[in-house]
Amino acid sequence: MQKRYIGIMSGTSLDGVDVALCQIDDELCILEASHYEAFNLDLKNEILDIINGTTTIKAIGTVDCKLAYFFASAVNTLLEKVDCCRDDITAIGSHGQTLWHEPNGEFPFSLQLGNASVLAVETGIDVIADFRSKDVALGGQGAPLAPTFHNFLFSSLKASAVVNIGGMANISILGDEILGYDTGCGNVLMDLWINKHKSLAYDKNGDWAKSGQVNEELLHHLLQDEYFLLKFPKSTGREYFNKKFLINYLEAYDKICKNKISIKDIQATLLALTVHSIANEIKQFEIKELLVCGGGVRNVFLMQELQKALPKVLVNSTEKYGVNADNMEAMIFAWLAHKRLQEEVVDLKSVTSARNNTILGAIYAKD
Repeated sequence: MQKRYIGIMSGTSLDGVDVALCQIDDELCILEASHYEAFNLDLKNEILDIINGTTTIKAIGTVDCKLAYFFASAVNTLLEKVDCCRDDITAIGSHGQTLWHEPNGEFPFSLQLGNASVLAVETGIDVIADFRSKDVALGGQGAPLAPTFHNFLFSSLKASAVVNIGGMANISILGDEILGYDTGCGNVLMDLWINKHKSLAYDKNGDWAKSGQVNEELLHHLLQDEYFLLKFPKSTGREYFNKKFLINYLEAYDKICKNKISIKDIQATLLALTVHSIANEIKQFEIKELLVCGGGVRNVFLMQELQKALPKVLVNSTEKYGVNADNMEAMIFAWLAHKRLQEEVVDLKSVTSARNNTILGAIYAKD
């Protein structure tokens, strides 16, 4: 029997939160309704201040609670919009907002904010959260979590892969053994650059990038970064691909090149970096169809360039296959909440290199 779950996802792009109401059973996960709520600028800046600079325990605790109230408001808005009683919802699966992801450190961890107890109380619905920590404790990367869900949805497709392009980009190689990892930066560097120079949150349709020319020398140096050369399993986030990362490469370029690169050419090169870092990974596998989801699918120029970089692969939005591209990640956490309450292990060790598959997520009761 299908049950209703809500999934919540706020990604590394820090643009807002996606909330997905899903009907789920062991065979299907169907999106029933969704709601998107943008971050207000103050909250976004508070999160970035914590990630990018010095902070205090008080600041972290405050943002933890602020995010929970923000998530709860988005959930309650969705329930009102579809006239759904909260008693009809089995549970909320909440990813939380990633603050720092360091699975390879001396003391590995992955930290997400969005106080699950506050979220449960404010919505009146049980919450499942903290999906990454157990995998990390078992020696895994704790990310990406998407491949096992992508395989659940699209296992009937042969020689196929799914790429999610959010702030970071991750791929899922579908098949008998599921593979997946973060390819690197998705939209994050492009968003940083256009925000700095045009005070825009993102490059709509990739129009600014399209107006520039790719600087091949800068692109070559970027693609030689140690992260892109790492073998999988691997995962990353804003703790690596950030303003400092970009400045370091631009300053190194200025030292060795006489010709100053224009700001629009830098945007074009950053889009090319996202395209080629994804395409280079896809080329390692025998892939005929590439399904794309996440905010990057709305970047028309990026999608065109990705198809151009993969001429032997059919590149399409997941929407062609019946799954909303904007809500895919939120749906993942509704599905993972279902798996947790069913006490089912998540088939993730081939993705993360954890010692074994395990049950993921902790339960936070509403009462």
